[in-house]
Amino acid sequence: MSATGGPSAAAGCLGAHLDSGLLSPVRAGTPVEAAVGDTAWLQGMLDAEAALARAQARCGTIPPAAAGEITAAARAEHLDVRELALAARETANPVVGLVKALTAVVAARSPEAAEYVHRGSTSQDIFDTGAMLVAARSLRLIGADLRTVADALAELAVTHRDTVMAGRTLALHAVPTTFGLKAAGWRQLVLEAAERLERVVDGGLPVSLGGAAGTLAGYLQYADPDADPADVLEDLLTAFADETGLAVPVLPWHALRTPIADIAAVLGHTVGALGKISADVLVLTRTETGEVAEPSVAGRGASSAMPHKRNPVLATLIRSASLQVPALVSVLVQCLPAEDERSAGVWHAEWQPLRECLRLTGGAAHTAVELVRGLTVHTERMRDNLGATGGQIVSERVSAVLAPRLGKAAAQALLTQASLRAAETHRPLADVLAGLPQLHAAFTRDELAALLDPAGYTGVSGPLVDRALAHLHR
Repeated sequence: MSATGGPSAAAGCLGAHLDSGLLSPVRAGTPVEAAVGDTAWLQGMLDAEAALARAQARCGTIPPAAAGEITAAARAEHLDVRELALAARETANPVVGLVKALTAVVAARSPEAAEYVHRGSTSQDIFDTGAMLVAARSLRLIGADLRTVADALAELAVTHRDTVMAGRTLALHAVPTTFGLKAAGWRQLVLEAAERLERVVDGGLPVSLGGAAGTLAGYLQYADPDADPADVLEDLLTAFADETGLAVPVLPWHALRTPIADIAAVLGHTVGALGKISADVLVLTRTETGEVAEPSVAGRGASSAMPHKRNPVLATLIRSASLQVPALVSVLVQCLPAEDERSAGVWHAEWQPLRECLRLTGGAAHTAVELVRGLTVHTERMRDNLGATGGQIVSERVSAVLAPRLGKAAAQALLTQASLRAAETHRPLADVLAGLPQLHAAFTRDELAALLDPAGYTGVSGPLVDRALAHLHR
């Protein structure tokens, strides 16, 4: 049956790739996918074990040679990820099996050093520290992509500072704006997301060090009996944080899940910022709008049924992530009210949503780089679309000019009626206004044409772009 894709073929595929991204193309093949895969997560936990051993050696509670052997053995290629996953079903977390497997690898190198693996520690210390290492590595990838996206958007904003287009509210033409201002707005969101993300990476990702129930009793047990417990705590925390590059927490956070909630919040904001860009691009790229187009790559966007189509693939992928991550964020945030000193099921519920948030957001950020760098702006379609309502897009301006002469309410009523008549008769607003007795002496034809020119009613769009680009960001 394997030749036709039967059970044996399926089993072989499962053994090779448990999750190859087939149903999540937004992150398939992106750098963050490798950074949060099972092997990366295993390596994160092994890095935590090795860093803990080195920290304990610095504090004098295990021999430096043992720490060296543990560090050398703590490589993911020495362990079987699938076996650890299956073993985790018996203990509800992967660290128990990891410690057993790592101890065996160390023992093969040095039986004496094997005695010091995971000394005084607990599963959650290792898993949570490993999770922070994985998150730090992933968030740095995402942050770099966000900065690249922001730079590309700055170029768009400068190039199209004065490119007039229709502003749209509630799906309809409102008043004119500029594409430069739209790009500057996208950039502002992306920069704000990058800054929030960097603040978390720079100091909000702590090591986890609490021992069995958050008292560090297991660690203290192996310290010098005459040592001040406060000094033991400070020295071990500082050394562990230094060895991992993570922050020193105020308290053990086994049941105080702020670090996870902070990561969730910044990822939710980031994917929302990127989602805004994708939503706008999807609207502007519609056939009847045609104001922008994604970068063209041979074969991309092809339809299985309609040869004429070139679908907006990049924006679609980004939007798919922007709709998934908030739901996953809610799972992570609702894990804050964890019971006791360690939860049953609440802590465990974080793991997969956290990974999905990281890789979906990372995939969206990496995809956004290509989207904004290669975005084609069709300025001629923007000009054409400005005329779709026959001048009504600047009715607000005419109303404001007439208000001192007719009164505000009368001017607004007159423009409302004139706009309705223009729409019903499919005539330009200028023709309808020119035929109104009240306006015979108000404007010449040329003055009316100038008043209804969308390019003359973009407000302070240009200065706003300048202001946004001049604003300093970290």
